[in-house]
Amino acid sequence: MKLLAFAASSSKKSINKRLATYAGSLLDDAETEILDLNDYELPLFSVDREEELGHPQLAKAFLAKIAASDALIISFAEHNGSYTAAYKNLFDWCSRISNKVYDKKPVVLLSASPGAKGGESVLAVATASMPFFGASVMATLSIPNFYQNFDLEKGVLTNQVQNAKLIAAVETLK
Repeated sequence: MKLLAFAASSSKKSINKRLATYAGSLLDDAETEILDLNDYELPLFSVDREEELGHPQLAKAFLAKIAASDALIISFAEHNGSYTAAYKNLFDWCSRISNKVYDKKPVVLLSASPGAKGGESVLAVATASMPFFGASVMATLSIPNFYQNFDLEKGVLTNQVQNAKLIAAVETLK
């Protein structure tokens, strides 16, 4: 299985990238590729820019990565209750090329934050909207109080209850 995992964040210190990376490592039989949204930075989307630029190669490349995968893990950072600007901009460009951005792939949606809600708001937004864009949402999980529940040095989720939930969520991709 070709598994594509990424954080919907451009932070170089993204806890969601750490979570997506760890989650991707939980499937032994998967060939996991971790993407960095910083590799897909595009001008701010507008119809005027689209008329001027057409469809940028980086958006096409991102869609090609999705198309070449069998399943996805996406971990969402939350900015003001919604998507990060970096993710939303890339998504907007991609959706102009194909409104079925996620190409009917099975997807596990995650979120993490240092706070008690763990990015629940953005996870709810993503869970509700992604099926309209071709995602088959298999499972969702929010990890609250990330720094108390994740060992940054070892790169593993240390909260056993949350870890069991994450393993169960990722196994839905098999």
